[in-house]
Amino acid sequence: MGTAVADQENILKTLLKVGRNTEFGKESDLDKVNGYEEFKQAIAIRDYEQMKPWIEKIKEGKHNVLWKGKPIYFAKTSGTTSGTKYIPITKDSIPNHINTARNALLCYMAETGNTKFADGKLIFLSGSPELERVGGIPTGRLSGIVNHHVPKYLRSNQLPSYETNCIEDWEAKLSKIVDETVNKNMTLISGIPPWMQMYFDELIKRSGKKVGELFPNFSVMVQGGVNFEPYKAKLFESIGRKVDTIELFPASEGFFAFQDSQEAEGLLLNTNSGIFFEFVPAGEIFNENPTRLSLKDVKVGENYAMIINSNAGLWGYNLGDTVKFVSTEPYRLVVTGRTRHFISAFGEHVIGEEVEASMLRTAKEENIQATEFTVAPFVSSDEGQSYHEWFVEFENMPHDLSVFAAKLDMNLREKNVYYDDLVSGNILSPLKITPVRKNGFIDYMRSIGKLGGQNKVPRLSNDRKIADELAKWTINLETA
Repeated sequence: MGTAVADQENILKTLLKVGRNTEFGKESDLDKVNGYEEFKQAIAIRDYEQMKPWIEKIKEGKHNVLWKGKPIYFAKTSGTTSGTKYIPITKDSIPNHINTARNALLCYMAETGNTKFADGKLIFLSGSPELERVGGIPTGRLSGIVNHHVPKYLRSNQLPSYETNCIEDWEAKLSKIVDETVNKNMTLISGIPPWMQMYFDELIKRSGKKVGELFPNFSVMVQGGVNFEPYKAKLFESIGRKVDTIELFPASEGFFAFQDSQEAEGLLLNTNSGIFFEFVPAGEIFNENPTRLSLKDVKVGENYAMIINSNAGLWGYNLGDTVKFVSTEPYRLVVTGRTRHFISAFGEHVIGEEVEASMLRTAKEENIQATEFTVAPFVSSDEGQSYHEWFVEFENMPHDLSVFAAKLDMNLREKNVYYDDLVSGNILSPLKITPVRKNGFIDYMRSIGKLGGQNKVPRLSNDRKIADELAKWTINLETA
C-alpha cells in the first residue's frame, strides 16, 4: 500500500516525457521541467473554458495537441458553467475508466466473499451508447462509451438491452428498463442515486413489491456521481432490506477513487492509473497563485479542490470537485462538494458537505425523510432580513415545519462558524424552508431538459436562478 507517493512521481515523469512532444507541451516548455516544483511554474491551473482552445484544435482534426496522436473518444458532458464539454479519452487513458470499476468489484469480492452476484443479471443505468462523430472522433456520454468496453464475461448478464439503452427520452427509457428487468434475477444494480430511486419507484408501482422482495438475490448496489448519504435512507426503504453498497468517484475526466472496503470510511484514491493529482486548499482555488500540493503533502481533514494531470492530455485541470482525506495510510478521501457550489452571499462560505450533514442529522432527529433539496441565498433590501432559503421535497412532511427549520439552522450553525456568527450577529435571519411538492425536482429537471443523463440538482447556489425556477413547484403553506 505504501507506494502511492512513488507511483505519483513516476506518473508525473511519464506524463512529462509524452507531453514534451505535444503542441501544448512545447508552448509550456515542458522539456525544461524536471520535477514537481518546476511543473507548478510551467503549468497554470485551468478549467474547461481555459483548455477549450486546445480541445477545439483536436475537434478540427489536428494531432499531438494535448497528448500524442488523437483521442480515441470524446466524452460529452454537460458543464455546469460552460455548456457542452468535450473531454478527450485516449488509448492510454481508457484503461483507467474500464479497470477501476473492475478493481472496485474485485476488492469487494475479495473482502466479502460474495461472488454469487456475478452469476445473476447486472444493470448499469447509463447514458445512450450511441456515438456521433466530432472531428472524426467517436463522441458520446462516458457511460455510453464505457458500455462498449464491458468485458465479455459480464456482457451476457448485462441489462437493459442495447436498444433500450439507446432511447434518449429518460422516462420512455425507464419504462422499457422496467419491462426488461422486472421478471429477471437481478443481483447488481448500479447508477447515480436519483436515477436508481426513480427506477425503484417504477418497479414498486409495477409489481406492488419492495425491490428486495422482487429481486431476492439482489445483493450489491453500486453508485456514484453524487453524495450517497442524502438518498440512502429512501433507497434502502424501497429495497426493504440491507444490501452491500460500493461507492465510486468517476467522471468524464477520469476515474479517481472507489470504495475498496465495506468497513473503512472513504474511497481509495486511484494513485497508479495515469493521473497525477494535485490539491489546492479549497478557499484558495480562485486566488491568483494558490498553494498547490502533491499527494505527499496533503493533510487529513482539510478541504481541497482536486486538480488533475492525465494521460488523456488534461494539464493542471481544475475538476471543480472538492475532497477531504479521511486517511493517508492508505490515501482515502470523501467528496465534499463542488468549488462553484457554495453559498457565500454574506461571507459564510457554506459548502455542500455542511448542508447535507445538517439535513441528514435533522431528518434523523425528527424521523423525517427528505427526497431532494437545494439551498439559495435570499438577499433582502431591508436591514437584517436576508437568509438562506432551503427548497425541500419531503417524503413525509414534518409535523411542525418551523421546529424542523429551527433544528436544521442550529445544526448548520454547529457545522459552520461563519454562518453561526452571521445568525448570532443578526446579520442573517435563521434559514427558512420552502417545501417542494412531490416529484417537484423531477418536474423542474424535466422543464430545463435535464432529466436523466448525468444531471443532478446542485445542492447549493450562490444566486437565485434555480430558486426562481423552482418556485413553480413549491407548496404554498398558507393555502395548503
